[in-house]
Amino acid sequence: DPMSPEAKTTERPVALVTGGTRGIGLGIARALARDGWDLVLSGVRPPEDIAPVVADLKQGGSRITYVAADISSRDARASLAEQVRARHGAPNALVNNAGRAPRVRSDLLEASEESFEELMRTNLQGPYFLTQELSRDMVARREADASFRASIVFVTSVSADMASPNRGEYCVSKAGLSMAARLFAVRLAAGGIPVYEVRPGII
Repeated sequence: DPMSPEAKTTERPVALVTGGTRGIGLGIARALARDGWDLVLSGVRPPEDIAPVVADLKQGGSRITYVAADISSRDARASLAEQVRARHGAPNALVNNAGRAPRVRSDLLEASEESFEELMRTNLQGPYFLTQELSRDMVARREADASFRASIVFVTSVSADMASPNRGEYCVSKAGLSMAARLFAVRLAAGGIPVYEVRPGII
């Protein structure tokens, strides 16, 4: 019986890791897989390009789902959230890791609005509204089942605080994401859903 208490205790936790197929995100995915988590990973590459990564992560027995989704797109975020919901219900963890650097580093006095908009959509607007969507599911699930555990992680950057005038749009996007982490932490605290921020340097 999947609803029995025994089944619940053996149920594997599920995490959505955005940008989870390379770099810091892949490191996070590997650590979670080692700890017995099932994973939904998102990225912008086609599934065939990341098949070796998925196969490697499955070695330890984790169920791995890859969803090609550009989090800067409202439709792609909605589809990603719906696929997580359909497969797993509310996830136990959301790791907002996906982000991008400017395509071209430009002096603050020369940088384009197009680059600024692209980074804001990907690095700030995307994770902000993905978190809004999935935290609703987490809150509802906790209200229905007090034993349900959930948490949210925002991977920001030392650039949230450190000024680099040749990539100002990146710094501003990460500073905004840092505040987003604080906002969601305050909003979700009463529901028992902790929110964390991690600020990597150059990795």
